[in-house]
Amino acid sequence: MPSGFQYFQQAYSMCLVIFSVVIVTALMFTDNTKLAKDAHPVAALVIMWLGILWMSMVEGGQCSMVGLPPIDRDLYKESHPTTYKICSLGHKGNNLDRYLMGRQFMVIFINFTINLCGAPLEGAEVLGLPEILTDIFLGSGIAMVLTVVTIGQLTAQVNASHCMLDYINTHFMTFTLYVTLIIEVTGVMHSCYLIRDMFYFAAGKPVETNEPPRNAVQNLFHWGRVVFSLGVLCFALAVTLEALFKGQTTMWEFIPNGVAVVLFVLLMSLVGLLEGMQIAFFAVAKIPKADRGDHPFARKTCEVLFKGNGRNLPGFMVGRQMTVTLCFFIIARVTTLDIEIGVDDNIFGVSDGIQEFFNLGFLGAIITTILASIAWQLVASAFPIAFLSNPVVYIVLRIVLLIEATGICAGAWFLGMIHKKVAGFQLDEVYVGTAEERAAGQKPDHSVHAGRDFTIGTNVLSKPPANWEEALANLGPVPETFSQRRERILKNIKEMKELMGNAGTDAEQSAYEAGLAAEVKALQKLNQEESEAADPTKGVDSV
Repeated sequence: MPSGFQYFQQAYSMCLVIFSVVIVTALMFTDNTKLAKDAHPVAALVIMWLGILWMSMVEGGQCSMVGLPPIDRDLYKESHPTTYKICSLGHKGNNLDRYLMGRQFMVIFINFTINLCGAPLEGAEVLGLPEILTDIFLGSGIAMVLTVVTIGQLTAQVNASHCMLDYINTHFMTFTLYVTLIIEVTGVMHSCYLIRDMFYFAAGKPVETNEPPRNAVQNLFHWGRVVFSLGVLCFALAVTLEALFKGQTTMWEFIPNGVAVVLFVLLMSLVGLLEGMQIAFFAVAKIPKADRGDHPFARKTCEVLFKGNGRNLPGFMVGRQMTVTLCFFIIARVTTLDIEIGVDDNIFGVSDGIQEFFNLGFLGAIITTILASIAWQLVASAFPIAFLSNPVVYIVLRIVLLIEATGICAGAWFLGMIHKKVAGFQLDEVYVGTAEERAAGQKPDHSVHAGRDFTIGTNVLSKPPANWEEALANLGPVPETFSQRRERILKNIKEMKELMGNAGTDAEQSAYEAGLAAEVKALQKLNQEESEAADPTKGVDSV
């Protein structure tokens, strides 16, 4: 049951969301957004809400697609026929990986589209708001973030993480699944596979697959698309950097061109860091102590993250969602070209039609998906300990948890409750029972994806996993060896003797002597433990 403070957070969060929706809508109907100005306010409004609606299916669908593989599909074949068909296709071979690849691009593509509809133009004013409110909600992009994250993302995740079967039992998800698979098959994102193979090879990790090895024709088709993807990525980077250096993007006018390029790189790095952190956090929980090393920042990060049975992990996921979405909107502003057709020179002399396409900002979506999202996730998956050993990760974790603690997105729980009642969602256990009940009924959970670490997409943690205690144990400090303990005790003895020599009073002398005696006793005990470990029979009394 939520506490009074949580109810307060939900109330003020909903007030902020409603206020954000109102001012974003007002922006459109005063022609203060790009699409409203270039097309029509109604078109901008309709496309934005269609985008938010589709975002909710993309986000909620991922929860279901990743969570349902272990459950025998025959258990819900009759009760959820659409979900059954979706999972039959989505969980076949490597289709789940393909879905996650296409989904990642869709999330960023939809965010960039929503940005065209609702992001304010330079100097936009609305409803006579004071300058400070305009700067906070419009200038920073907070209004757009609250609208999209609370309504389109977190609300979907709240329900889909518990009601997976009901959530995707609709042909809207069927359509979404096919779109993601089509995006993947085009090859635009295939350079991600090259990045994955390179980093997995460097880490000595095999690339997991549920399909037989590719034949010659399949290899040619695969690597041909990789080359195509690299060409698209390089061209997108060239166009975007050319526009940034010439000041021909929708970046705020007061920011110099060189600073805009630096900001672009920093934002891409921040998004990558946040995308990689979620993967590394889940991966490191499964790594045994002996394989983790003992880097101080990796340990400090894990201690904060899993404090109090891991309560900070869901908090990080919520704060991360908001921070990443804010970065997406700013990157969209940085990378969207602003070249007036027929007046300004087109980038690289392309035709007016191609330049109009460039002006939509979708080249930035391609760059962001590959370089700021998927690539960092793959790096974190291959080298989770090295990733967490970066002190910047610890600092960003603290900041993200602080954002979540404000409760600014708490309205998602309220909206999720309404959505659940209106849609008639029920918990998955109502239809297929618990894991224990399924096992008792000779339908135990199993999957070709069992034990897989999905390295692309957003992890959503609604409740602690079954092996939570084991994960917490793995994240604890690595026990000292006998040699390390002896070295530490001998160092303490040396320091005690030095302090005794410099003691100024009898009381200090007595205290240091007592400390020295305690260290000597600890050394004797250590010698006994090491002797017993070498020969266990020495610790057993004779009968």
